[in-house]
Amino acid sequence: MFLMGDKGYNTNLAAEFNVLSVLHRLGLDANLTLGNKKSVDIAIVRDAGEAYTIDVKGLAGKTGWPIDDIRAGKERHFLVFVSFLGKISQPEVVPEVYIVPSTEMDWLAYDAPGGRRLLQFKTMRDNASRFKDKWDLLR
Repeated sequence: MFLMGDKGYNTNLAAEFNVLSVLHRLGLDANLTLGNKKSVDIAIVRDAGEAYTIDVKGLAGKTGWPIDDIRAGKERHFLVFVSFLGKISQPEVVPEVYIVPSTEMDWLAYDAPGGRRLLQFKTMRDNASRFKDKWDLLR
């Protein structure tokens, strides 16, 4: 079995492709954006002149997603948080997914000691379950 050394990159890439797969299964015209420094991972083209953008955050375990670099407060921009629940190497385990409009991000954020801004997995489960598997927000 081949594993790359940078597990964080693998987690984010796995999360992006998981989200992209679901969007295509829903019949949406979704495209992965390319680039090293980007704030948009996936673009969904709806009608002429109407597009949604998505920033995907992947988490191998159940701690928290770093959100220092998100674009909060933008209309038609969504954050999709994917947790592989500590079982990323087990493809039969379905990840837990939360779809959050960027306009709703402020109350979810946590300023951790050391200056990092996080979205805690526990916060999503306990206080934001209304975003769990809310794929209809992107239709």
